[in-house]
Amino acid sequence: MPKIKTNRVKYPEGWELIEPTLRELQAKMREAENDTHDGKRKCETLWPIFKIAHQKSRYVFDLYHRRKEISKELFEFCLDQGYADRNLIAKWKKPGYERLCCLRCIQPRDHNFATTCVCRVPKHLREEKVIECVHCGCRGCASGD
Repeated sequence: MPKIKTNRVKYPEGWELIEPTLRELQAKMREAENDTHDGKRKCETLWPIFKIAHQKSRYVFDLYHRRKEISKELFEFCLDQGYADRNLIAKWKKPGYERLCCLRCIQPRDHNFATTCVCRVPKHLREEKVIECVHCGCRGCASGD
């Protein structure tokens, strides 16, 4: 007989410590998804969602890699369950991408002339002072800033 699948999830040790923050960020995400888009440009409607997704991923990343407060098992659980973006965290580990806002900013196919986003240019090399990324609303995520 085949094994019966249940939807019960076994939470690893230490989940109780990070659950309230992740639930709060999930609630903010739901609120941002249901927010009205009146008076916003088409590209601006997704900016709050990108921002909250970045916050969730950064929270899990900092707990594991910087502060070392959670176990590898809990870290992998958060990645597998979708609480953090695995690909974005992989980029944060590489030099030059420590402050990357989203993965769309480094994909050449999404930009003119097959380059990266304007938010990846360090502030001292920009001609304009205030620039917002069209994809995520970032104002500068170059690691050299």
